[in-house]
Amino acid sequence: MSIRERLSGNEAVATAMKQINPDVVAAFPITPSTEIPQYFSTFVSNGTVDTEFVAVESEHSAMSACIGAESAGSRAMTATSANGLSLMWEMIYIASSLRLPIVLNLVNRAVSGPLNIHCDHSDAMGVRDSGWIMLFSENNQEAYDNNLMAHRIAENKNVQLPIMICQDGFITSHSIENIELEEDSEVKKFVGEYKPEHYLLNKKEPIAIGPLDLQAYLFEHKAQQADAMKASKQVILDVSKEFETWTGRHYSLFEEYKLEDAEIAIVCMNSTAGTTKAVINKLREQGIKAGLLKIRVFRPFPGEEVAKALNHLKSIAILDRADSLNAIGGPLFEDITSNMYIAGVNVPVVNYIYGIGGRDTTEKELESVFTDLMEISSSGKVENPYRYLGLRRKEAK
Repeated sequence: MSIRERLSGNEAVATAMKQINPDVVAAFPITPSTEIPQYFSTFVSNGTVDTEFVAVESEHSAMSACIGAESAGSRAMTATSANGLSLMWEMIYIASSLRLPIVLNLVNRAVSGPLNIHCDHSDAMGVRDSGWIMLFSENNQEAYDNNLMAHRIAENKNVQLPIMICQDGFITSHSIENIELEEDSEVKKFVGEYKPEHYLLNKKEPIAIGPLDLQAYLFEHKAQQADAMKASKQVILDVSKEFETWTGRHYSLFEEYKLEDAEIAIVCMNSTAGTTKAVINKLREQGIKAGLLKIRVFRPFPGEEVAKALNHLKSIAILDRADSLNAIGGPLFEDITSNMYIAGVNVPVVNYIYGIGGRDTTEKELESVFTDLMEISSSGKVENPYRYLGLRRKEAK
C-alpha cells in the first residue's frame, strides 16, 4: 500500500535511491541537484543503505567512478545539472558506448554562459544524441516513479544503456508536493538485483573495458547502440505496464491530456505540462477544444507514435525550453516535424522557444499560444513558424 508523504523533487529522488540501495553513488555538488547526493549521504552515514558513497573532485570524476563501478559489476547512480553535465561530457559518451546501465538524475538548469542557475533544458539537449535513454518528469511523483523504473529499463539484456531522469530545476526539484511512496521491500522486489553478464571482477571471464576501436569495428558497435535504443522503447512500455499493475500509476511514451477530441494542441515536456493542463481546463469551459501531448520519453524518441497522436489536429504548437541556435527551431520541434513528414502528417505547426534561464511561463502566455493556434486553424497558414514566448523585445518584421 502506498505511503502518503510531502517531499520536494530532490527529496523524492533521494528517497527512491535509498529504496533501490545501489552499490555505488559518486557525486559532486552543483545547484540545483546538490540536495540529491546530500540527502542520500545522510542515508549512508546513518546506515540506512550500505552504498559506497564516493565524494569526488569533479563531475568528470563522478561519471568516471560510476563507469568504473558498473564495469566491475556494480549498480551505480549519480546526479548533476547543467555545467556539471558539461564537465561529464566525455564520460557520458563513454558510458553509453560501453553499454553500462548507469542511472543519472539530471536536474535541468541553463548551461553557462552567462552564469544562470535556473531551469531550462539546454543541459539535456546538449547530450540528446549521446546514446542515453532520457525520461522527463512533470512533477515530483514522476521523478520518483521514473527512478523506480530506471534500472529495470537500463539493465534489460536487450538494452544495456545508461538512463537519464530529468526534472526541472527549482520548479520541481525544490518545490514540496504531495507524493505516494512505495514500501521499501516492494521497491526492492520490483527493481530486483543487478546480475550483469560481463564484468571486470568475473575471474571466470577475463575481459578488457574501453579498448581501441578503429575502422574495422566501430561502425558496427555504433549500430548496435542504435539497435539497443530502438529496443528500449518496448522495454519502457513493458516495465511501465508492470509498474502500473503494482502501483496503479500509468505511464507510457507520452501523456495525452484531453487530446482525443482536441482541435488545437500544445506539445511540451516537464513542469510546463502542469500549467498547460490548467489552461486547457479553462479553455474547455469556454468550449474551445484544446489539448496537450506531454513527452515523457525523449530518447528513444517515439516519432511514429507522436505523429499518429497529432494527426487529427488543425494546428499544433511545440514548446522548446532550449534553442538549438540553428535558425530553424528547437530540438523537440525538429524531432516532431521530421517524424510528421515521414508519416505524411500535414498539420500546421509552430515552434515557441520559452522559459530560458528560468523565465516564468504564465497561464496568460500559454493562453496566447492557444489564441495563435485558433488563428492558424482558421487560416490554415503559419506566417512565422519560429517564435519566442515571453521574450521582452519586439519581433523583427
